[in-house]
Amino acid sequence: MDDIWAVVPVKDTAAAKQRLAAAVPPALRQAFALAMLEDVLAALAVARGLAGRLLVTTDAAAIRLAARYGAACTGEAAAEGHTGAVMAAARRLAGEGRTGMLTLPGDIPLVTAAEIAALIAAHRPPPAFTIAPSYDKKGSNAILMSPPDAIPLRFGDDSFFPHLRAVEARGIAPTVVPLPGIALDIDNPADLAHFARLGSRTRAGLWLADNKAALALPEMGRQT
Repeated sequence: MDDIWAVVPVKDTAAAKQRLAAAVPPALRQAFALAMLEDVLAALAVARGLAGRLLVTTDAAAIRLAARYGAACTGEAAAEGHTGAVMAAARRLAGEGRTGMLTLPGDIPLVTAAEIAALIAAHRPPPAFTIAPSYDKKGSNAILMSPPDAIPLRFGDDSFFPHLRAVEARGIAPTVVPLPGIALDIDNPADLAHFARLGSRTRAGLWLADNKAALALPEMGRQT
């Protein structure tokens, strides 16, 4: 079995999700961010095909959650944004001789262990690059690379097609695996309203139901 490690970059949760400011009061945003992160960690903890899990963070609450789910933590490059944190982890894993890195964000509460396993099952022998895009085919919500530093990654609102071009430039044929749970990252009030309508029994979904009265959700969220 390949030595694949999952990497999740986590910002300071006390200041998390600023783009949700119109819908979620500041006092509640940290709890919501941690509920989403716990959903991700719970899926990773039972997903088959992973040798380990690594959070890139200096956030105390995230570190406590990581310990609960058996994930390691590193603060290296944690303050250098999503891209800097992931690429530092990629270099670390490559230096340790790991054969692959799966990276995903902490704000995809609908992710499941089955989806993670499907992504790993679709991954080709190295050098290989497998990606699960966001719902709008703009974001790169999960990337699996072998070796861990196969290409330089650059995350952002429009990273999916640039990542495909970058990997093709290295002579690697990318594998694209659309996965509905991974595809939904909660970035803005429309995403949040759509997630609320789903009525999921995830930790984030239950938190949302419990706190709905305190939120200012749009009348209509994103349609899929």
